[in-house]
Amino acid sequence: MGADPVAAMTGARPIGVAIVDDHPVVVEGVRAWLATEPRLTVLATGDDPDEVLRVAPDADVVLLDLRLHGRMALDKLAELSTAGRRVVVYSEHTDPQTMLAALDAGAVAFLAKHEGREHCVATVLAAASDRPYVPPALAGAMVGDPRPDRPMLSDKEREALLLWFQSMSKASVARRMRISEHTVKQYVDRARIKYTRAGRPAATKAALLARAIEDGLVRPEEIGIYRSHAAHDRPTP
Repeated sequence: MGADPVAAMTGARPIGVAIVDDHPVVVEGVRAWLATEPRLTVLATGDDPDEVLRVAPDADVVLLDLRLHGRMALDKLAELSTAGRRVVVYSEHTDPQTMLAALDAGAVAFLAKHEGREHCVATVLAAASDRPYVPPALAGAMVGDPRPDRPMLSDKEREALLLWFQSMSKASVARRMRISEHTVKQYVDRARIKYTRAGRPAATKAALLARAIEDGLVRPEEIGIYRSHAAHDRPTP
């Protein structure tokens, strides 16, 4: 939907952000936070996702309040994600079930409204470059998820997932593992199939990361969950 995130991150133009929230004070606060990062620019704001994206059709990232006009917007989140939008959910509803439901619906990340500027900026930057960034509240929801059905992954599948979570593309994973990009895709697809068979589908990268952390297949410190990439998050060559 948006422009090439690699071009955006390498200086061709700022990363475009659309903010959807029905509280003007929140919108202005988030706009001020994002303005501290020169790689980001706010293209449009408002309380109607469709209208905001009509104004800013090329937005690279949509920062979406999960509750709009008194109702949860999980259906709109799923619609935007299916359409190819990178959606970061920004919400005060931080119970683990809601956070994980947002990931299952296609959000690339979940940011709690009580988390500050550093996490907000880092999450948007990571989303624009298709890299995982998990703020502390979401990390707690992932680690604390009690769902028991844990598929077994091979060492190669786990290694491919971990490197994929740490890097921008399957091609870079293939180079590091000295295998083909097709094989990397097979490893990721196999992991997804195993989770689907276990009744815990993981259609998006964020959802698959959540599953891996829930099950102890990936440790939070392995992907730098608590470390901000705001100052140095650049694409890997």
